[in-house]
Amino acid sequence: MANHTARRAGPAEGSSAAGQYARLIVQRLRHFLFVRHGHNWRLLFRFGLVGGSGVLVNMLTVILCHKMGPNENGVFFDLPLTDFNVRWYHVYSTIAFLTANLWNFQLNRRWTFQSAAHAGWFREYFPFLAVGLLGQAVGLGILTLLMHPDSIFSLSTTFFDDSTGFRTRLYWAQLITIAIVTPLSFVLNKLWTFSAVRGKGAVASPLSNTAGRVGVVPTGTGTAPDPEGSDIPTGAR
Repeated sequence: MANHTARRAGPAEGSSAAGQYARLIVQRLRHFLFVRHGHNWRLLFRFGLVGGSGVLVNMLTVILCHKMGPNENGVFFDLPLTDFNVRWYHVYSTIAFLTANLWNFQLNRRWTFQSAAHAGWFREYFPFLAVGLLGQAVGLGILTLLMHPDSIFSLSTTFFDDSTGFRTRLYWAQLITIAIVTPLSFVLNKLWTFSAVRGKGAVASPLSNTAGRVGVVPTGTGTAPDPEGSDIPTGAR
């Protein structure tokens, strides 16, 4: 009777299998991030550029209001039956928001999400405005925390003494507010406002076909197709 002995994998073979497995993981992760979700990265980049221009519009509006209007810390009106009030910096921030909101919407509609051919202007603008108003409500809360003298988050009046534009508290408070609210605005607009083109530009995964599906190996072969075309031994999985 023939004497069969099991052959153990040597250190070199084990190391090679581990390296091949690691490369496979990296390839699949790269595909997931840059192919499957590459369209979302492009949208985020465009949204960021539009948002950057919107920040300029927003800040220019705030600066004009600050220079032409009453003192930003003055009371605009008292809230009935409370000890709270709306101050002029809330008004300036809201005017700036409405101006930048319309600016951003038009650019996002035409360029970022390219949805003009998929949905009517008013049909998209009202959800965009609603998302913006939600963000503005959050932003006004943040702005109040940064501007109110009794807040623990209040910007220091020692450095931000309004002696120059660079040291004006209102401008920095508005910039910080925009930076915090923008990510929330992007997610809500992507999922709701411009949902008509949510699936546009999706790229099919090369692993989605039968031969390349994870865990499926074509009959009669000892290798599993690799996303970039090279065969990886099944033992490396």
